[in-house]
Amino acid sequence: MRILLKVGITAVALWVATMLVDGISVEGDSAGRRALTLVAVAVIFGLVNAVIKPVIKTLGCAFYVITLGLIGLVVNALLLWLTSELAGELELPFHVTGFWPAFWGAIVVGVVGWLLHLFVPDKDDKD
Repeated sequence: MRILLKVGITAVALWVATMLVDGISVEGDSAGRRALTLVAVAVIFGLVNAVIKPVIKTLGCAFYVITLGLIGLVVNALLLWLTSELAGELELPFHVTGFWPAFWGAIVVGVVGWLLHLFVPDKDDKD
């Protein structure tokens, strides 16, 4: 159940990014189809972050230290861009047109995701 909630939060964050950032779009002939596309892209984004991001952080540990973590913004942008490419390969109508839309979109997704997670209690928060 918790994983479905996280996918939903990511889908909402991606939707906000499509609203705020020129160059990120989701297409579809109905709101339902766009919502399903965003859920599918949220799953892809979660898988990309779960599989690739730890490898990048491990191999690029020195860059994280040297840049005081700012390289993480670039990594997140590239992972969002990769998610768009994978969605395109799966014929999902989600598009990120370049690095800068991916950069700003990753920031929006991160901030919105963080804000929405504030309303979701952790397993440890149960009383």
